[in-house]
Amino acid sequence: MGGTASTRRVTFEADENENITVVKGIRLSENVIDRMKESSPSGSKSQRYSSVYGASVSDEDLKRRVAEELALEQAKKESEHQRRLKQARDLERERAAANEQLTRAVLRERISSEEERMKAKHLARQLEEKDRVMRKQDAFYKEQLARLEERSSEFYKVTTEEYQKAAEEVEAKFK
Repeated sequence: MGGTASTRRVTFEADENENITVVKGIRLSENVIDRMKESSPSGSKSQRYSSVYGASVSDEDLKRRVAEELALEQAKKESEHQRRLKQARDLERERAAANEQLTRAVLRERISSEEERMKAKHLARQLEEKDRVMRKQDAFYKEQLARLEERSSEFYKVTTEEYQKAAEEVEAKFK
């Protein structure tokens, strides 16, 4: 992720007072440049050579540092981008897992309600069958009761007639 891996072109310019350096549309103030110079481990070396080679070595060193800073910033952005992508993938994976669990729960509920519906339908058929059998038995018992009442009525009638007849015979014998 260093400066060699970066494909971004960096251009350097300085204004007439050499107070501000422009790096591909990014303006660095003298304050930032001074801080970059101070943080450099080879700062004493560049000062030694700057007197020999002039300001060009210092400018080259500064340009290298700016390029390194830009590459580091680019690497940070790329790292943040990768982190966000990973986070998005993780969220999507969690969302998919939650959706799958929800789908399974809905399917289980549908199966359960279908089983209950089928059971209720079966029990309704059984109840209708029992009701039909009971109506049939009720009709049979009513028919039997009607026959018994008819026989009882005939028996009562015959018995009453025989009693009347016997009573008349006894009365006729004693008269």
